[in-house]
Amino acid sequence: MRLKDEFKKMITELSSKFKFPPISGIFFPPLHKGGQPNNAQFMAVSLENGAAGISFVLLPDEKIKQYNTLKPSDFTGKDPKELALEFGNEDPVKEMISLAAINAICQYVMQAARFKVESAVDSLGLLSVSARDRIGMVGLFFGLVKTIRNAGADLVIIEKNERLIQKHPNLPITLDATRLQTCNKILCTSTTLLNNSLDEILTHCSPDAFISIIGPTAGYFPDPLFARGIDVVGGRVVKNGAQFLQLLAEGKRWGDATQRTCFQKETYTGIF
Repeated sequence: MRLKDEFKKMITELSSKFKFPPISGIFFPPLHKGGQPNNAQFMAVSLENGAAGISFVLLPDEKIKQYNTLKPSDFTGKDPKELALEFGNEDPVKEMISLAAINAICQYVMQAARFKVESAVDSLGLLSVSARDRIGMVGLFFGLVKTIRNAGADLVIIEKNERLIQKHPNLPITLDATRLQTCNKILCTSTTLLNNSLDEILTHCSPDAFISIIGPTAGYFPDPLFARGIDVVGGRVVKNGAQFLQLLAEGKRWGDATQRTCFQKETYTGIF
């Protein structure tokens, strides 16, 4: 079963135990040709109880016309489950919205069940980097490269964007995901779930590797990822949906509107 199907299964199981509130708002930033600027990289779905979910705006230029037809008013009052179950349908616009709905539902359940959310401990997903390590970085976390190098660890960066190799010639960036096989610790962007590359990435990881998935779009329960051997899932939960959507609309920093999370497989008790 694909990871995306496992996430849909999780949402279906949650719906048998919880009644999800309807969508109260949705925010879509303007879509820019050639990639999004830093202050317009995320969209979000908020629910009537204040829960909200984040998704990365990861769309090719040919989807601009379809994206620009989206109207927030068309989503108000809808059941978020309806959107969440479109995950994995191969339409990147619908999948983007689906991931935001999945995150919103999970964060509603966290609130309703008074689920204890583990706080983030560090920006490196608990990798505890040392000079003995070979780190695989899936997606360029530019701000963390210096930290890893200062620890004396070897580093290989796996990217899908070939232009980054020319842009950063001094960084060990490659398109070859098989290079992960020699890494004992792996830091992976949560965007890999959305762009359909995480299933493949995991096939190249050593069974003994310590794997952390991190990023703002990992606002869901980590059960499907832990079942695949991932050790840490670090993301964000939204504390005030209406406030968060307003901050996105204004292109402002998120501040206290969100909270970093860091679920660990060894301490996670599960929701089911």
